[in-house]
Amino acid sequence: VQLQASGGGLVQAGGSLRLSCAASGSIFSINAMRWYRQTPGKQRELVATFTYSGTNYAGRFTISRDNAKNTIYLQMNTLKPEDTAVYYCFALGADGAAYWGQGTQVTVSS
Repeated sequence: VQLQASGGGLVQAGGSLRLSCAASGSIFSINAMRWYRQTPGKQRELVATFTYSGTNYAGRFTISRDNAKNTIYLQMNTLKPEDTAVYYCFALGADGAAYWGQGTQVTVSS
């Protein structure tokens, strides 16, 4: 499974960004997809989860999926400076395999 993340950038506080994560390869083996974020010196933290069984979590944000494009999206509105981080896409295989995409930088200016 390969994951391609995109959509990060620089935005002012209160603004919005939509992150995308396109999956390719053995996507039939994926049980769930997640977004994590990480700031320097801190561990990665879970931001949102999309499971194919229908259990989703996204906190302040919204997670969605486009089946035709094998892509999940993280819609982030009303962004705050503390949302600044590198955001990573993650996929969990049915066999427990873990797949990471490259990070995409989100910077929210005050």
